Amino acid sequence: MTKKLNFRQSLVIASMLFGLFFGAGNLIFPVSMGQLAGADVWQASAGFLLTGVGLPILGVAALGISRENGLLELSSRIGRGYGMFFTCALYLTIGPFFAIPRCATVSFTIGPGTVLSPQGQTLALGIFSFAFFAVALFLALRPGEILTWVGKVLTPLFLVLLGVLVLRALTAPMGEISEIAPQGAYASGAFFKGFLEGYNTMDALAGLAFGIIVINVIRTLGVEEPEDIAVSTVKAGVFTAIIMSAIYLLITVVGTQSRGVFPAAANGGDALVQISEYYFGSVGIVILALIGTVACLKTAVGLITSCGATFEKMFPSGPSYRVWAVIFAVVSFVIANAGLNAIIAYSVPVLMFLYPLAVALILLTLFGKAFGNDRIVYRWVIGFTLIAALVDFFNALPEGTARFLHITGAAQAARDLLPLGDLGFGWLCPGAVGLVIGLILHKRREAQEAKK
Repeated sequence: MTKKLNFRQSLVIASMLFGLFFGAGNLIFPVSMGQLAGADVWQASAGFLLTGVGLPILGVAALGISRENGLLELSSRIGRGYGMFFTCALYLTIGPFFAIPRCATVSFTIGPGTVLSPQGQTLALGIFSFAFFAVALFLALRPGEILTWVGKVLTPLFLVLLGVLVLRALTAPMGEISEIAPQGAYASGAFFKGFLEGYNTMDALAGLAFGIIVINVIRTLGVEEPEDIAVSTVKAGVFTAIIMSAIYLLITVVGTQSRGVFPAAANGGDALVQISEYYFGSVGIVILALIGTVACLKTAVGLITSCGATFEKMFPSGPSYRVWAVIFAVVSFVIANAGLNAIIAYSVPVLMFLYPLAVALILLTLFGKAFGNDRIVYRWVIGFTLIAALVDFFNALPEGTARFLHITGAAQAARDLLPLGDLGFGWLCPGAVGLVIGLILHKRREAQEAKK
């Protein structure tokens, strides 16, 4: 018997998916972008929404449409070795190396960190992050309850808390958007800068990772046919996109308007603290702390769950899911105590490397029917994209690291050779060249087989 999700079930799954996506970076980067973009906020927001909303939802849809059982199977269309490499790199990036630790450090930065002296920050971060990951691990060790915890409890609570702050800010704006001058890269290319800023949310990577969680939940609701699962996945993704786009725009506008009173803050966390305190005084800090902690906690739970399930499947003779979950929570706790600035500094080059590969894989999957999902097309596109992505990786390394490796000159020279390289899109043309070559070889193969 064929079963499809009803409207209410689709909405609950969309709430869960939004809850998994919307975490640390989703709070701090739009506010910071709004402050810096000023009057050009709408162009910047358009770019940001493409990478911050469009790509993540396309990633979930691609996994649903592909009918694969996870990212490993999907990326193995290029080859088993590449599949293992890309899956491990992606999950470690959105997992214990960057995204999960960032959840704890952002929660601390906009919460307890605002009222503590610099001398007590290190110890306080250690205590806070230990408690944070203890709760996240407790919930992650019950993966069967993720729909309830994230979709029905944490996400609605987060939306209520965030709504209090946003509505107050919008009804009493600090300044006029049209009067606020854009700063830095936003003054010359707001759309492109906003597009790259969306990388920092890591959501396109998370879309490929969270897709299997959504598919599994849909199956538990009685949907079994692959085609129905794909349709249900896309439907939930559309609802999620609408929710995320609206909230991103609201947060970004609040950030822009705050420039009427405050100068641009060092980061989005500091900007949120200023805004909350302006409207609600000391109570605002408490509200912000609750918003940040709930937002980041639900994302950390989803990431630990997703990473643990994937590594258990990738290494069937290795540790169990529960052991992997504990390992990832412990590693995340250790890295979180390096501090938010260090995490962000080293995550940027990794994202500049992984994002082009993720985008290429998503687009190839979505349009795979046009070339019969021929592996040769996948390989040529990914191969050329990977080379260009390495150039972006080396150019995005922290200055001290690049000098230590003695690659600054060579990396800049390679970037200058690539069209759009100075904008961070040096991978587009090589990827397109790989696509043309792959399609030519695919057509040639088809012609040879037709003659047999």
